[in-house]
Amino acid sequence: MGKVIAVVNQKGGVGKTTTAVNLAAGLALASRSTLIVDLDPQGNATTGLGVKKAGLYPTVYHVLLGGEATGKAVHPTAMTGLRLLPADIDLVGAEIELVGLDRREHRLRMALESVASSYDYVIIDCPPSLGLLTINALVAADRVLVPLQCEFYALEGLTHLLKTVKLVRERLNPGLDVEGIVLTMFDGRTSLALQIRDEVNRYFPGQVFDTVIPRNIRLTEAPSHGKPVMLHDLRSSGSTTYLELTREVLNHDQ
Repeated sequence: MGKVIAVVNQKGGVGKTTTAVNLAAGLALASRSTLIVDLDPQGNATTGLGVKKAGLYPTVYHVLLGGEATGKAVHPTAMTGLRLLPADIDLVGAEIELVGLDRREHRLRMALESVASSYDYVIIDCPPSLGLLTINALVAADRVLVPLQCEFYALEGLTHLLKTVKLVRERLNPGLDVEGIVLTMFDGRTSLALQIRDEVNRYFPGQVFDTVIPRNIRLTEAPSHGKPVMLHDLRSSGSTTYLELTREVLNHDQ
């Protein structure tokens, strides 16, 4: 079985999809076969990898709720070694539809069982909430990676998220662990960003990646071209820092 990493933060706009897409791309560049699962109804990871959502069938929605085979829904991307289980707007209703189903928290885990052995890594891009889709991701995952924007409310949300991870570990997935916290959208010119970095390291020692993702225009441009940042501008600071993050993730597994 490949290692399953859920990229989770219940707050939107923290670089979650950017981290999921570019970590997956970095792993593929490191010759690790990788599947990225777009579990966000906005489908940003899908468009960010150049897959058109119009008329897309089947998607992760049809796998979770329509009985479609997972392998049938997997799409190639522009990168060798990186494949995508896409999402579209149908996923909006999944939270409600899952409520009445047996083993509703385990649907994604069961769906991935048939394909996970084909990959070294499975990266799950979660929605910006702690609803049933995110719980499904946490039950399916081995590790949780938390992108954390360097801003005032970040620590409060992080504490709540880690409590949820602890509850899922106790009740649904005993093997779940925290891969780490990665600081995103970092602007070292501001004293607030430096203060948040120091506080996160103080409150969560040993759980914070050394790599810090800066604010970078190439990171914001790349999704509009349907590419990970490495294919958009390999020399940009966004690209080099996500490659450094990839190296840290790989080193964790040695």
